Amino acid sequence: MTEVRLSEAPHGNRAKSTVSFPNGVSMSSAETYPTVSEALAAAALKLLDMPDRLARLDQAAKVPKL
Repeated sequence: MTEVRLSEAPHGNRAKSTVSFPNGVSMSSAETYPTVSEALAAAALKLLDMPDRLARLDQAAKVPKL
């Protein structure tokens, strides 16, 4: 199963989000948000705006490992 992680970290008195892919690539938001839930929601929405990357993750998960 392919796992994509959404995480947050404090950034001053605000929160910053990161999306991490299984191949080691991660993207952090340039923006900060007042709450953790807003930061995570923003990261999730950005991920959904990349259907081509999600499709490639699905394809990679279907390839049998030798």
